[in-house]
Amino acid sequence: MTIEHLKSGKYRISEMRDGKRYRIVLDHVPSDKEATKIFNKMEGKVCNDTPFEEAAANYIDLKSNVLSPSTIRGYRVILNNLDSDLLKKPLDRITSPYIQGIVNKLSVNHKPKTVKNINGFIMSVLKFYEIDIKSPTLPKRIKEDIYIPSEEDIVKILDDVKGTKYEVPFILGTLGLRRSEICALTTEDLSGNLLTINKAYVEGENKQWYIKSTKTTESTRVIVIPDYVADLIREKGIYDSSPHSLYSKLKCVQDRLGIQRFSFHKLRHFFASYMHNLGYSDKQIQSFGGWKTDAVMKTVYQHAMDMDRTKVEMANNIDMLIKKNCP
Repeated sequence: MTIEHLKSGKYRISEMRDGKRYRIVLDHVPSDKEATKIFNKMEGKVCNDTPFEEAAANYIDLKSNVLSPSTIRGYRVILNNLDSDLLKKPLDRITSPYIQGIVNKLSVNHKPKTVKNINGFIMSVLKFYEIDIKSPTLPKRIKEDIYIPSEEDIVKILDDVKGTKYEVPFILGTLGLRRSEICALTTEDLSGNLLTINKAYVEGENKQWYIKSTKTTESTRVIVIPDYVADLIREKGIYDSSPHSLYSKLKCVQDRLGIQRFSFHKLRHFFASYMHNLGYSDKQIQSFGGWKTDAVMKTVYQHAMDMDRTKVEMANNIDMLIKKNCP
């Protein structure tokens, strides 16, 4: 067994078995016992002529206790839907032009974001096995119109669910909480008016649900909630079902009220835009909502509100010009 200290700071351990060389890259130098266990598991799977499908499946297995259950589930979905030619392709025959062709083919009927995610998985697998190829050119992201619910629609929705088990989670949504954060909360996370958000409820493989840490370090936070909401939580709890059911309920309410459909996550969009419009600073909104950076608010939420306000101002200026020239 040989150990190489890579420029990346990681360690590549290799061993010859039955005339074949097997390799694995780790963040640390393993003990002999650990290395033997790893190679025993990987034997026949990670030599250079290994098909991509086997290498990728092994990569997912090795990351299963490190990455979140939802990430692992997403990786398996991607792997199950990859082009059959790529799945059969030996690692040492995968080249930069070949991957560019895969990306080009995917771009025909997939959104740029989806293509980016699929390519990210493919490149992670190849990098893990030290297959050094150039990253492909990805399709440009399409700028989409970001829909932000109106204050009137939010009031109608909250009024509709008042007194039901959905009242608390819907209000928490308008306070900027993610569905996964809401469904992971318990009454023990409430102290007075302070609500501690430090975990998320996510779906893993086989549609199993898990409690994990929040999406980012910044997502772990303590917020102040209104007396009314705090009293409701102490009286009725928060929510004891899956994040999917929140969106299903929201769709039913929207259809009943004749409101344009939007996802539960758009309540978080509303929170950021509404608070920005009230004059709160980027830093204050970012801290309350648990965003890692203010980039999303500036490029999406705030931009949408600013553009609406600018359009009104432009129309008012034309209105003033017209009135000046009226007899």
